[in-house]
Amino acid sequence: MRVLGIDCGTERTGYGVIDSDGRAHGIVAAGTIRTSPRDPLPVRLAGIARGLREVLAEHTPEEAAVEEVFHSVNAKSALKLAHVRGVALLLIAEAGLPCAEYSPLSVKQSVVGFGRAEKEQVQFMVRGILGPSAPVKEPDACDALAVALCHAMRRVWAKVAAS
Repeated sequence: MRVLGIDCGTERTGYGVIDSDGRAHGIVAAGTIRTSPRDPLPVRLAGIARGLREVLAEHTPEEAAVEEVFHSVNAKSALKLAHVRGVALLLIAEAGLPCAEYSPLSVKQSVVGFGRAEKEQVQFMVRGILGPSAPVKEPDACDALAVALCHAMRRVWAKVAAS
């Protein structure tokens, strides 16, 4: 199964695409869509949409996962982040993909085993899970890969629990 993970942000939106059977995972692509903080929000959203459309077209994921809004951010930041998530969710729906949403705590727990893990621990584990072919240095791309891994792992757990 090919999974697209998205870590939303108004300046940097990370994406990560993996191939996974739920137990073995391989990186397909990862990167960051950057926008200028000097541009108005509608222009930034259009740039993020353009970038995500390219990722969807080039890598043809079968499913997608998006990180939920982190609740302790200030209200203005949370609203801007919600706009970016809306763009991502709309594009995923337009592509006809099933989409899951995970809290940052769930992502960290799935990848690291501890929901309060630090960013560096998540990055270390993502590299450990995906192997040496995952030279991802950008934190937002690494976070997006963690979201994709969380989704792939949770699908297996759901199948096991249903058995």
